Amino acid sequence: MKLEKITSKSAKASRWYDDACGTAHALELVGERWSLLIVRELLLGPRRFGDLKSSLKGISANVLTQRLEGLEAAGVAARRKLPPPASVQVYELTDWGMEAEEAIKSLGRWAARSPDHDPTLPLSAVSFMLSMRTMFAADRAGAADLSIGFLIGEEAFRARIKDGRLTAERGEAEAPDAVVTASPEELAGFLYVGAPLPPGAVAGDAEALDRYAALFGLPDKACVV
Repeated sequence: MKLEKITSKSAKASRWYDDACGTAHALELVGERWSLLIVRELLLGPRRFGDLKSSLKGISANVLTQRLEGLEAAGVAARRKLPPPASVQVYELTDWGMEAEEAIKSLGRWAARSPDHDPTLPLSAVSFMLSMRTMFAADRAGAADLSIGFLIGEEAFRARIKDGRLTAERGEAEAPDAVVTASPEELAGFLYVGAPLPPGAVAGDAEALDRYAALFGLPDKACVV
């Protein structure tokens, strides 16, 4: 289906740096407050405007509209109308926009080494799922073959580890070893700081979930003197 792209002058991003460096241009594309987090939220697939606003706590509807227009004008994102019976408008990343995932993961790994990084702060469901893509320790996986489902609010996600690779995406897991029902904060606490999950949160093989969790971890903190 053809994607719609905003081209109005008001939506075009202004030049901030007048600098040929790719890093400078990246900041012109996604450096405004909230822009990169919007890209993050779209990495697992199309989202409605209301879904994006709910996931990004603190953003106003006006600012979200402006940032989406800027991302569309830059060719990073686009919008389209889903076919019936849904018939709703969604926003999604372009193929080029999807390439930002590796940069976002690298930035996340770097920032997680900051002594000020607090993994217990609020985060969205998408942010938690992308954190697993970022912090997966493939060198520990060996011959592990694990399937885990995550129910976060009204959304279902699935993760699969096989042949030393991780797949983490939207959708219900097929024949999962375990299914976890919890908030993103509870899941991040369990995975990264060893906090216990709420009673009754795990259905299925709890030992398989523990084996899964052992394949993730935050990097060591940087020595800042």
